[in-house]
Amino acid sequence: MQKITVYVEQTEEGKDLPLPKYMSAQAAGLDLFAAVVEDVVLKKGEIKLVPTGLKIALPDSYEAQIRPRSGLAFKHGISLVNTPGTIDADYRGEIKIIMINFGEEDFTIRRGDRIAQMVINRIEQINWALTDTLEETTRGTGGFGHTGM
Repeated sequence: MQKITVYVEQTEEGKDLPLPKYMSAQAAGLDLFAAVVEDVVLKKGEIKLVPTGLKIALPDSYEAQIRPRSGLAFKHGISLVNTPGTIDADYRGEIKIIMINFGEEDFTIRRGDRIAQMVINRIEQINWALTDTLEETTRGTGGFGHTGM
């Protein structure tokens, strides 16, 4: 597996937290940690912006996708509003996570809690080629649910 180098800076509030890390040998996502100064209570239906204490510099042609953690979603109904969120290669601000509580009970976010996953992907940009017709396919214009359940 090829690895790329990503430069990372920790904010003052995040310097004592671990850097994002893969939790298993073949994990696709790196876990991100909450850099909250004090506990944050996420009430039922509430949305809050949670800091990670991280700034990154991705290489050109890469993005970071921010995704929910399945355990938080299943056990507590915690998800992300903008999912997947995209961190572009030219963004240099702190990564913050837009969290929402879909659960039935308040959820407390504590310093150092694993709150989201970050997946790094190579991307391609496109050039549009305007045409009057598109190549035909078997599917054609079949939309949502056209192949059955």
